[in-house]
This record gives sequence, structure tokens and C-alpha cells, in this order.
Amino acid sequence: MVLQGKIVDVVNKQVFKGEITITNGKITAIVPAEHNVNHYILPGFVDAHIHIESSMLVPSEFARIAVKHGTVATVSDPHEIANVLGVAGVRFMIENGKQVPFKFNFGAPSCVPATNFESAGAVIDAEDIKKLLEDPDIKYLAEMMNYPGVLFDDSEVLKKIEWAKHFNKPIDGHAPGVTGADISKYISAGISTDHECFTYEEALEKLEKGMKILIREGSAAKNFEALIGLLPEHFERMMFCSDDKHPDDLILGHINQLCARAVSKGIDVFKVLQAACINPVKHYNLEVGLLQVGDPADVIVIEDLKDFKTLQTYSNGVLVFDKGTSLIQPTAFKNLNNFNCKKKEVSDFKFESSSKHIRVIEALEGQLVTHEFIAEATLENGNLVSNIKNDILKLTVVNRYQNKTPAIAFIKNFGLKEGAIASSVGHDSHNIIAVGVSDEAICKAVNKIIEHKGGICAISNSEEKMLPLPVAGIMSDKDGETIGKQYAELDKFAKQLGSTLHAPYMTLSFMALLVIPALKLSDKGLFNGKDFKFTSVVPK
Repeated sequence: MVLQGKIVDVVNKQVFKGEITITNGKITAIVPAEHNVNHYILPGFVDAHIHIESSMLVPSEFARIAVKHGTVATVSDPHEIANVLGVAGVRFMIENGKQVPFKFNFGAPSCVPATNFESAGAVIDAEDIKKLLEDPDIKYLAEMMNYPGVLFDDSEVLKKIEWAKHFNKPIDGHAPGVTGADISKYISAGISTDHECFTYEEALEKLEKGMKILIREGSAAKNFEALIGLLPEHFERMMFCSDDKHPDDLILGHINQLCARAVSKGIDVFKVLQAACINPVKHYNLEVGLLQVGDPADVIVIEDLKDFKTLQTYSNGVLVFDKGTSLIQPTAFKNLNNFNCKKKEVSDFKFESSSKHIRVIEALEGQLVTHEFIAEATLENGNLVSNIKNDILKLTVVNRYQNKTPAIAFIKNFGLKEGAIASSVGHDSHNIIAVGVSDEAICKAVNKIIEHKGGICAISNSEEKMLPLPVAGIMSDKDGETIGKQYAELDKFAKQLGSTLHAPYMTLSFMALLVIPALKLSDKGLFNGKDFKFTSVVPK
């Protein structure tokens, strides 16, 4: 097979008219050639850090959508399904991904459970990590979210890191807001990347201390604008990633969108493509081609170097996207799940108190971090309740693995004026998380999730919408287009209920993510991520 076009040789920083010969999935020749073809041929895009599960699609379905945007590979942390199903969940992701012509590169989840302050469905200890890292399908030790464990020399954490070093596999980081002597110690443990920087200064310090920085632009956490200014000088040590990408957003675009935005800011296209195509392959030692003779033919054909609209995508020389159509076929698989709680009563969501003040989580648009503040309490018959007028709503996390009393807190900036929204996508343990204007609405939404053994839903005074997620309670068994459409409808419905957030469900899912400061809620109670300990809803 021969491809003609303007060849974008990112490695050698040149563009020339030429043709590429592909034989048995490999590039066997690249030569200059005169022709009238005006499209561009370049290496495929790589998402340098993503949780496939957050797309609510199994890997084979994710691939069907991603190739439409020129993505040929991902560096994928199966941390979410691992927190539900353990090693069996990791194996499910690997095997499902192998069914399609797309290059998933999975890591060994380092933090299952993410902390000891929440209830997960499984445990992956250092011995499990060793067994996973022995597998050539496991490319790296996935993000070490337990940064306090690194800083305080936790023996189990250090064993996991040592196994990664033993197998000579990269170690991913996760250190939001960690700077100074602490980040120096974190890096010295052998941790090489971070995708959690939310300020220019934080990312610059980590770059200068030897880390590689990933510019993250997901459905909830958006750090592109804060960090993109570092790329022109540090392009050899930076990459692009999504971290978490909901299905409606994935349908619209992927890494190609970040390339277009970066080029529109006047950044040299070769520097942009170095981050998007080259650096992840080299850092993680991926078997992904870089458009060089002898490489696997993982190439894309695009319209121009401005909008990066994909015309064709090839994986190992196989055409997987052409003329607007994904050529990857759906694949059958068996659903796995872990959902063992019973339906709740309205009384389970009461919070008896006589306090005049409450501690409140402040959700921030486009960020995983939250703020903390003290607000006046709203009481009804000795029960702390939502205050719709001041947008301080009741939040709950319900253990889905056992029958336990729901944890209760209060949150600002969801904006609901009616009903409730709920989800069993609740990072990292994926318990049920819900926010609403009344105990009745919250209970109804939670029970809807329990009834379906996983999903996301929205409840108004007169209507209910539900998107079931039967695979581990976090992914669908349906096709990406269907799920993207259903998710978009739920997102729209949540906004009709009053939410002003860009991605209310994605933001909700992170309100149980204890490893990101400042204030979050687990199934065991309100948690201070700065001090790494529980705190009280009622200030003392």
C-alpha cells in the first residue's frame, strides 16, 4: 500500500511532498515524490493519560470513537474498574482492548483503594502489583495518588514503586499542589510525570526539577489555558492528556482539539506535535509508530495543520477510520459488576443537628480542587437541609458494596433548583454520589441507581431520566454514539434543573475524590484533603 501526501516528519521537523510504502503493517519506505495531493500525513495522536472508564465506554467502544479524531493509542490507567473489581477488572480492560485494532497501553493501578478513608470494592497490594508488572501488557505503574504515602515512606507504597523500578517501567505521578521540598522527595522516589498541575508556577517548578508535565484538558478538569504557555520552551518534556473524557465530549474531539488550540496561539506546529505524538511513545516505551521507516504504520491523514480534521486513521497499516466512518466493529463481551447494597429510606438522608453553621464544599468550575467555607445552617425540625436560595445543597455518598448509613455533607455551586442528580461513577471507589434539593429527591435518585446496579440519573418533580451502566457500575454495554446522545440528554436535563456547571455529572463524580484537596466526601464522612483526615460538617 502506498499513501501520498504532504508528509509531516515530526522527528526531523520537516514537511515535504512524498509517499509512504506500507508492507505487512510496517512503513518500509518514505520518499519525496511530486503529486497533486494536498492533505497531510503524520503520526497518530496519543492520549498520554486517560481513564477509559470515564468515557462510560468499554475500551473497544472507546476506540471506535477515538480513531475518528486521529487517536491511535492511549496510556490508560484502569484505576476506576480496579477499585470496583480489582485485578479482574484490569484483565477485563486489557482483553476487551485487544479485540480491536487500537493501541491501548494499560498501567498497573497503584492505589486500590485510593485511600484508607473510603470503601472500595477491591484491594491491589504490592504483590498484586508485582504480578501485573511482570505482564508485558502492563506498560507502567499508574499514577501514585497516595503522595502522602510517598512523603511519609509508607512501606506498602514504596514496595509498589520498587517493583516498577525492578521491571524498568515508568512511574506516573499525581501530586496536585505539591511543591518545594515535598515535590523534590516525591520525584526522588522515581516518579516521572504529573498531570495534576493547575498553575503555571507549579508546573514550571516540577519541570525544572526533572518531571514531565502533562497538559490536561478533560470534561471536568481543564488546565490547558494555565499551562500551554510552557510548551514553546519545554516541548520535549510535555504531553497532552484528557484524564477523564465523557462520551458526549469524546464524540466532538480528542487530542486533535488540543493541537488546534495550541497552533491557534502561534505555537510552532512541530513543538505541538512533539507533545501530541512523540513524547508519550518515547516516555512509556510504546509500540506505536512515529512515521519513520521500520515503524508500525500508525499514521493519520488530516486536512490541514490548523484544524487537524482527520480524514483517515491507520493502525498497524489497517484502515480504521475513513470518510467519516469508523471501521472498527463492535465486539461482544460479558458484563462484570460488584453492586451489593439495598434501597434506602428518606430518613437515611437526615442529618440531625441544632447547629447554626455548617462546613461547606465549594465546587469550582473546570477544577478537581475544591474550597472550604463556613455557612449558615438551614434547619427543618432538627434536620440540616438544602438551602436552594443560597445554592447550598445536601450531598451524599452511599456505600454500594455493603449496606451502610449514607454519609452526608453540603456543597455549593451545583445550582439545582429542583430534584436531584446521582451517579455510581464516584471517583475513586465508585460508590453512589448524589446531590439534591431535598432528602426525598436524593433518596429517589439514589434508589434509581441501586435498582439498575449502576448508572447516572436525574430526577425532577415530574420526570426521571436514567442511563444504566451495567459494566462495573461505571461503563455501558452499548455503542458510543447511543451513550453519547443519552449522556448529552442527561447533561441537558441536569442544567434544566438549574445546574450552571459545564459538566455537572463529571464534577459530581470528583466530589468523592479524597486525594484532591481541599474538602471532599467519602462514604465514611467529610474529608479534609489538605490534612488528610476526616473533619466535621458541623464546625467545632
